[in-house]
Amino acid sequence: MRKKGLSKSLILKGIQCPKALFLQKYPPDFEFPPKPDLEAKFRAGHEVGILAQKLFPGGIEVPFEGLSVPEQIEQTRQLIDDGANVIYEASFEYDGIFVKVDILVKNGDAWQIHEVKMSTSVKEVNLNDVAIQFYVLGHCGLLVSGAYLVHINTQYVRQGEIDVKQLFAGEDVLEEAFMRQANLPQIIDDLRSALQGDEPQIDIGPHCNDPYDCDFDPYCWQHIPSNSIFDLKGRGIKKFDYYDRGIIRFEDIPLGDLNKAQRQQVDATLNEKDSTDSEAVSAFLDTLWYPLYHLDFETFNSAIPKFDGTRPYQQVPFQYSLHVQHEAGAEPEHYEFLADPDVDPRRQLIEQLLELIPEDGCVLTYNQTFEKGVLRALAELFPDLSGAINKRLENVRDLMVPFRRRDVYRWQMRGSYSIKEVLPAMVPELSYVGMEIADGMAAMQAYHDMCSLEPGDELDQLRKAMLEYCRLDTLGMVRILEAIGG
Repeated sequence: MRKKGLSKSLILKGIQCPKALFLQKYPPDFEFPPKPDLEAKFRAGHEVGILAQKLFPGGIEVPFEGLSVPEQIEQTRQLIDDGANVIYEASFEYDGIFVKVDILVKNGDAWQIHEVKMSTSVKEVNLNDVAIQFYVLGHCGLLVSGAYLVHINTQYVRQGEIDVKQLFAGEDVLEEAFMRQANLPQIIDDLRSALQGDEPQIDIGPHCNDPYDCDFDPYCWQHIPSNSIFDLKGRGIKKFDYYDRGIIRFEDIPLGDLNKAQRQQVDATLNEKDSTDSEAVSAFLDTLWYPLYHLDFETFNSAIPKFDGTRPYQQVPFQYSLHVQHEAGAEPEHYEFLADPDVDPRRQLIEQLLELIPEDGCVLTYNQTFEKGVLRALAELFPDLSGAINKRLENVRDLMVPFRRRDVYRWQMRGSYSIKEVLPAMVPELSYVGMEIADGMAAMQAYHDMCSLEPGDELDQLRKAMLEYCRLDTLGMVRILEAIGG
């Protein structure tokens, strides 16, 4: 009797949580929200995998699309028999376990496994990944002499065409993969057992997000009410310890166990209580002056650096919004910049910004660490502009400060000082809800999407949505400042 089929990814999911494996094989009758960020990550991972093939050029790919699993396995076997030295996406099955090896390289009479990841180091879950491939290939009769985890080298700086040998770093994990062989048969048997009968009764726990955020969180967490122990911000308590004791709702949490900020969050939420330290707010407002320049950047990063002079995962600014108030209470003037697709925007962006913001202007941000980081990187990149940029850096102030310190707190903020929570609490008529792009991650993905689109209505609509989102960030700062008396 043929055993129930498992893939490498299913086994890894089951190691994290057998219930997740069951739900993957037998989806529940439940409407899950879309996950565009996950789809984007898969696309980026595919791009990295294709580029890594250039480390071992001349290989032959065994495609997933258009071939059944048996056909992929047969094609791989035929390539090996024909003397292929490099095979991309080599496919094998043993005991109902199917794996595809990113890059399989002949090494004398043996073979090397090269598993490609977008990460910047070897992680525990990667070792299980390679171990499963080692296990299957060994039982298929292949001698494995090397197992490598190929990941991104963040020290690489692009100059011209991508140098794949510098972009990627490979670490030999053969010993770790071999050491895990003894436990794999039992792990696989246990997972197959979990697929028999009813849905496993496994409660939520830290495993829901370790090592990955589980796809089935909305289903498994649907019994958790609003204002639960898991909505409590800050550290200092082990939330699952309280959950295991049946302490879930804010009403049930012993206030004496919480720090000052957490007690305020619980008390304010339950009693819909607001608070303002007028003296502290006034002191903050005294640090600002006019003209006032409300500034917000949007940045993207990618595993494969897009422009010369950039490293993997470096934050590259591609957009800004600027609302300018020449005096207190004045209706602001708005300026904005959004890069053209696939053109390094940094020089044009900073030159335009320097023209708009004078040396003596007060630059107001929300989370100055981010905006200052962008400006410092631009100053380093363009030495001829560094003096002018540093002048503006001296004048950066942070609107987040009174909210982070809880000088101003509204119960609707749910313990957060993120502008996404602060804005609708302070200025109810403004909100990110319903926007096509509603957060920084979506804006980053929108940039990547923009670079893949041809000119036309779809691109125009995307750019419009990107501008609307960034504009709301700085308009929101204007209105928040007005709300606290600025």
